[in-house]
Amino acid sequence: MENNSEKQINGEEGTEQQEQKTAEDIVDPWNVQASSNKGIDYDKLIDRFGSSRIDDTLLERFEKLTGQKPHHFLRRGIFFSHRDMHRILNLIEAGKKFFLYTGRGPSSEAMHLGHLIPFLLTKWLQDAFDVPLIIQLTDDEKYLWKDLKLEQCNKLAYENVKDIIAVGFDMNKTFIFSDIDFLGGEFYKNILRVQKHVTFNQVKGIFGFDESSNIGKIMFPAIQAVPSFSSSFPFIFGEKKDIPCLIPCAIDQDPYFRMTRDVAPRIGFQKPALIHSTFFPALQGASSKMSSSDENSSIFLTDTANQIKKKINKYAFSGGKDTLEEHRELGGDCEIDVSYMYLKFFMEDDSRLEEIRQQYSSGKMLTGELKAELIKILQKLIAEHQERRKVVTDDTVKQYMTPRALNFTIQK
Repeated sequence: MENNSEKQINGEEGTEQQEQKTAEDIVDPWNVQASSNKGIDYDKLIDRFGSSRIDDTLLERFEKLTGQKPHHFLRRGIFFSHRDMHRILNLIEAGKKFFLYTGRGPSSEAMHLGHLIPFLLTKWLQDAFDVPLIIQLTDDEKYLWKDLKLEQCNKLAYENVKDIIAVGFDMNKTFIFSDIDFLGGEFYKNILRVQKHVTFNQVKGIFGFDESSNIGKIMFPAIQAVPSFSSSFPFIFGEKKDIPCLIPCAIDQDPYFRMTRDVAPRIGFQKPALIHSTFFPALQGASSKMSSSDENSSIFLTDTANQIKKKINKYAFSGGKDTLEEHRELGGDCEIDVSYMYLKFFMEDDSRLEEIRQQYSSGKMLTGELKAELIKILQKLIAEHQERRKVVTDDTVKQYMTPRALNFTIQK
């Protein structure tokens, strides 16, 4: 599971067809390209994908059920779209539990800030609702799509796990696995059930596969689908096939789960619910794609304080004007300024963020001052992450990745 997205599917379930490309934006599980420095047009994407916007009513339900303000990712529209979130909240109101599932496609040893986004919200959801979590490392996917050796993909998965653990997930409620090492048993039985009920024409339509696609790619979507079924993990859920699943992910991953939601009722399982995030912009602008192979396109979790400062000052696309006089008169454009976009992700103080927006838009704050605000926040965030990662040992990784019972009461 990676977080990226040229493919459109008409309708949510059943009649997904390849269209997958607007005149402007490309969004599929492997490619994301916006036509504007403002980024992807998410209103159009919701229409194309047939999902629902996260609105004030949903946010009010989050606050009522958790007793706290929704995470700032939710309040600011960073997680902006959903499928069946109201059904999950209905279950919580009825005193029932669900489980969380998210993942990472390991293509580099060092994760960047964009990779953190789904994990940060997932941790908040785990803490707020006290539920178990499944994290899938799709090292098999990376081998099938990337020019990497199988052993290399597996090794990268275990390096990425250390960064994921450093987010702070509760070990007693979290199971992490590598596809390469885990696949088998009940998990594989569910893969076979999905594979038998999805045709080649369907995956061609959903994912754009053709006659030159290797057969591994064609069968892979079933592997990403089955962690959303509780019966895939009998050591956690026993024989229960009906524990609901909520998947936080970037919206480029939605095609996998539209397929899953289509096939689930036909094999006796519940449709997973989803909550979708926007895309984290590259330093060069929201129309650019971040790349793990381009160290200057993002801030990596291994970057030093000095590297963070240099990257922001040199590469962060500015919405400021060309001259000081013009900027003071007309102000900066927050809709295209990458430093401001990053602050929306990582500055938790709503009032301070709004103050910065007003000052920068009016010309009172200069680009250099805006970047200085961001540098300070990112240096602190990454330094704290690096300290937590230092104490994640190989034994810690083994504990999280050992199949075992989690602290979860099976509902009657």
